[in-house]
Amino acid sequence: MLEGGPGHAASLAPPLAESIKKALSRALVPYYPMAGRLVAGADEDAYLSIACTGEGVPFVAASASCALEEAMTSPSFLKELTVRYPGELYCLSDALLLMQVTEFSCGGFVVGVTWNHVMADGARIAQFLQALGELARGMGAPSVVPVRSGATIPPMPTPVVAALRSQMQVLTEELATLDVTIPSSLISRVKAECGGDCTTFEVVAAALWRSRTRAIFSGSDPDAPAMLFFPKNMREKVGAECGYYGNCFGSQLVLATSSAVASAEIRDLVKLVKGHADILDLLMDAGAATVVDLGRLMSSPRYHAIAVSSWQKLGLEATDFGRGKPARVMWQPETLPEKLGLPTAKSMPMATVGIAGPMPTAKDRP
Repeated sequence: MLEGGPGHAASLAPPLAESIKKALSRALVPYYPMAGRLVAGADEDAYLSIACTGEGVPFVAASASCALEEAMTSPSFLKELTVRYPGELYCLSDALLLMQVTEFSCGGFVVGVTWNHVMADGARIAQFLQALGELARGMGAPSVVPVRSGATIPPMPTPVVAALRSQMQVLTEELATLDVTIPSSLISRVKAECGGDCTTFEVVAAALWRSRTRAIFSGSDPDAPAMLFFPKNMREKVGAECGYYGNCFGSQLVLATSSAVASAEIRDLVKLVKGHADILDLLMDAGAATVVDLGRLMSSPRYHAIAVSSWQKLGLEATDFGRGKPARVMWQPETLPEKLGLPTAKSMPMATVGIAGPMPTAKDRP
């Protein structure tokens, strides 16, 4: 969700929702696959494809009688700001993209965007929303020409694909959720201890990795693996064309024993995070037996792994529909057994992290 303040729009400007809706209809000309639907292959292991059916994008224009600031304090109200898929899981007949624009009495607004990850990763949805904003501001065409074909991206060997797909499981564990705030004082202290040679993301990832490992570490198996995953943009690495808006990211892996992570200083874990291994490189350079072993490792019980993802540099914060850039970018996940780094409002000197993690089974509990 993109949260915009009252901004500096003129009182005679057309309603924002109508302006964005018209821009959306124009954006779907160069981004026409987004108006299509998914088609399954002949067997369950086949890739999904997009049928460019032109069925469109559901769009909801809404208004609220309260001020935006009031709405942001109500978690239940936040769920009313996006259009969601009707079922528990996505169906092939569902739209690939859904949008809702809610305008508030104060002049602020929220743009809620729901999309199928098969269509694009976060960075390329940001590309699409930036294009939408350009059209809403009156530009004749998006500044970045969209490219859908991945013809320039080299194919991966079948065993590598199988190993990567083993990591993408639909999990059914009971989830516990929590929002935590990591104060800027801790982030600044660790950065100083590292000589300034680290990012906020690396500090937050290291802190979460240690905290969660300590929480689940029983001491009975000190050599049990503690895995940290996080995504990385792979476009430059694989030679994707400028404007390509498919999925093009890979997982990075940091691996240590549970006892080592639980007893380490955060600054030492930051060094491990900085020296992460690129899973794609590991798989491409490994022999067949090693590929199988890595696949088994990545598909092992996820209760002993943590994945951290930040939305701060995807480009969503650069979207401008004509009233300035958003004051805040938020994610409203349904259920996801990961750790999510979420941007706060610009004025907040801290890192706010939303956590959704699987509850331990009887076998997992210490």
